[in-house]
Amino acid sequence: MTLRARLPMQPGTLRVVMIALLSLAAAEFVRSGLYLSYLGQSGAVQAQLRLPDAAVGLAWATHIAADTLMRGPAGLLIARQGLRTAMIAGATLSLISVSLLPLAHGPVPLLLIAALHGVGFSVAWPGAMNLTADVTRSDAQGRTLTAVGMLVTPMIGLGYFVFGSLRSAPLQTTYLITLGMLGLSLLAAVLLPARAVRGPARTPLTREGLRRTLRRVRPLLPAALMQTVTLSLFGQVLYKLADALKFPYWQLISVLIVGGAVAFACLPIIGRMADRGRAVFTLTAGYALIAAGMAGLALVPPLWAMYPLAAVVGVGFAGVQPGWAALVTRTLPAAERPTAWGALMTMENTGTAVGPLLGALAFTHLGAGGPFALGATLALITTTFYLLTRHVFAAGQQPEAAS
Repeated sequence: MTLRARLPMQPGTLRVVMIALLSLAAAEFVRSGLYLSYLGQSGAVQAQLRLPDAAVGLAWATHIAADTLMRGPAGLLIARQGLRTAMIAGATLSLISVSLLPLAHGPVPLLLIAALHGVGFSVAWPGAMNLTADVTRSDAQGRTLTAVGMLVTPMIGLGYFVFGSLRSAPLQTTYLITLGMLGLSLLAAVLLPARAVRGPARTPLTREGLRRTLRRVRPLLPAALMQTVTLSLFGQVLYKLADALKFPYWQLISVLIVGGAVAFACLPIIGRMADRGRAVFTLTAGYALIAAGMAGLALVPPLWAMYPLAAVVGVGFAGVQPGWAALVTRTLPAAERPTAWGALMTMENTGTAVGPLLGALAFTHLGAGGPFALGATLALITTTFYLLTRHVFAAGQQPEAAS
């Protein structure tokens, strides 16, 4: 049996999913590199565009806020106009907005560009995830959606390092690379088929359907928020943590690598469990393990003890991500998923935005163990929520099973 035949996607759909992922990956490459790396580290460009340091940070915050606020409407646009139209519109707006960057002399034009870019980008993640869910077998959606997210994530780091290496290059050089990647994102969107790719048949989403979707989405929101909050708590304090713990920075990074490697290794086994009807269990148990592991790390144990605790947290995340993805696809009818993905990803983006701030506050007020204690507390609250509401999901899956 060929590798393509063994994939859990419907025949003939792998190419389309890869095209959507290419559009998303190129867009992620640009935004992480442009705002987080190049504009913030290139003094020459800041001087050329008359940008104070605070303006670049505010531009990133503006971009994230626009992306976050528009993911719900982006999902609604996908539901009503189709994936290809929505992704072309988003990629086009991104390309047009960033093409104005050389004209951004001063903070205000940069903020407007960042906001428009965020609106355009907001379609990319809901579009790729909804397409993947549509064409994946129901017994493998949690694992596949998690794997898709993991495939795109390295482009964030790659964009950061590539654009960082260009910080001494003139704006025109980086500008051409930026437009080239956004042009690639737009080209990939154009190559998407106009019709749904052998996915479930859709009916137009009515106003009543929208209200029903939002009611179904509500119990899923805490997991959407908390999985990104707990992942991003340490984004602004890693160097400070290493200094406070008196560890070399690479040793702390090695603890994170152990947790990530364990999560990746456990994903196929735990993901299969989530896809076979145990989504609520794997999600709840995952958060319980995250709470236990982070509670141990909050005690600031010796370095050797951090590795097994990081492994516990890794196993927890291996349950949370596919469990949540499987829960979304099993709880929501196919016609409602694009709108739901938009709303849920709004919460995910909110978590990514507020997580570093919460982690920094916890470190400032509670010391080195503070971010871990906060992560443990949030994970425990989420565990309790899903223990108390597990019957809601059991009832919510009945209509899907019958359809």
